[in-house]
Amino acid sequence: MGPKDLAQVLSNLKSENNENVIVGFGENDDGAVVRTSGEKLLVQTVDFFTPIVDDPYTFGQIAAANALSDIYAMGATPTFALNIFGFPIKDLPKEVAAQILKGGSDKANEAGIPILGGHSVDDKEPKYGMVVNGEVHENMLIRNSGSIAGDSLVLTKPIGTGIVSTATKKEHIQNELEKTAIESMKTLNKDAAKIMQKFKVNAATDITGFGLLGHLIEMCKSSGVSAKLDFKNIPFFPGVEQLANEGFVPSGSRRNHDHASGYCRYSDHITASQRLMLSDSQTSGGLLISIPEKEAEGYLNTFNSKSEIKAHIIGKVTSKSSELVKIY
Repeated sequence: MGPKDLAQVLSNLKSENNENVIVGFGENDDGAVVRTSGEKLLVQTVDFFTPIVDDPYTFGQIAAANALSDIYAMGATPTFALNIFGFPIKDLPKEVAAQILKGGSDKANEAGIPILGGHSVDDKEPKYGMVVNGEVHENMLIRNSGSIAGDSLVLTKPIGTGIVSTATKKEHIQNELEKTAIESMKTLNKDAAKIMQKFKVNAATDITGFGLLGHLIEMCKSSGVSAKLDFKNIPFFPGVEQLANEGFVPSGSRRNHDHASGYCRYSDHITASQRLMLSDSQTSGGLLISIPEKEAEGYLNTFNSKSEIKAHIIGKVTSKSSELVKIY
């Protein structure tokens, strides 16, 4: 569901009124946060979706990595997960179901957490994801609402999984590009989150369904700031612009673009395809980190020395202006 539709659906729901609730749905953050005892906070999130790749084991891995990402974005440590699983048991072999769950289990093991149960339904189309629980000390919680003018914006994974997945479904893509995108989607944001704790990070969010611009707009709204993005510094998967030019842009990304355009100003040289790329709906995307300029290079160097997928400084946070995001 796109950000505009979701806002309309939630508009009549009352926000929670509980002194133990630190972050609820009214804040548009990555997870719910509740105080359990003392200085420890419980962080919980849920994510599930239909397959975006053909291989069931790989689908399970990607879905688990995607679900874990919200916990990492908030600076928390995941503790355990529950499966959410829909499957057409009469139409597909049980082995397919087993492989999906094995992919999720192996990725949870990589994250260092157990899966303690879950819920399944007989469904027309496979759906898989997780409820993930985590914990964090109250002083280490990272929200999307703390961004400060002058911060640098760091992105830890390239953009374009929605466009790549659409082209893959229509069998119009090189195997190497598909493999690169899949490897990125399977990669946990665990190291990116761990390194955040070594620096003074003011805000963070993960880039998923609303696209880069959608999640940056939420960060700017929540923080009372604006932002400038340098398009040439934003990492995209190789070949994504050509695929966008050829029309392989999913409907969700187009809805994201329609929503984001009301908050953004694009320089004249940013093409129509490039604007769509900035709103491309991501699966298991990277972290977008708002960090003081003097800390940004240190974070970048530390992360890039340990990761095959490289992080980039893509822009800066500015004082609030009439346009929340300017792209030049």
